Amino acid sequence: MNTVMERKNQTIVAVPSGITELVRGSDLRLVGYVEPLVRSQDVMLDFSAIERVDAAGIAALIALYGTARSTGHSFRLCDVRKHVSEVLALVGLEHILVECTADWNSPVRGTLAQTAA
Repeated sequence: MNTVMERKNQTIVAVPSGITELVRGSDLRLVGYVEPLVRSQDVMLDFSAIERVDAAGIAALIALYGTARSTGHSFRLCDVRKHVSEVLALVGLEHILVECTADWNSPVRGTLAQTAA
């Protein structure tokens, strides 16, 4: 199930159902789903389902960020797992992309859980 909700002038989007790793193959599915959104509005992507990211996944995130910026919008990640956050930090993207790391008491997580029910 794909969850989209509005919060503080931005859309919070859940990663498409079934994607737990942002790797070659799933990267194109994510871009296809999120790119139209970042072209028209600020987007925060709920990354809580993502357990692993590789170079193709990082490239997809950079592409989405670039598309958002070129159209005057923002693209950020929330509820990023520690391991994924560490990978993004290694390549210098954590401070650019990560809004918040995984916190099971996060207001975003609670709101998404309620809307998905």
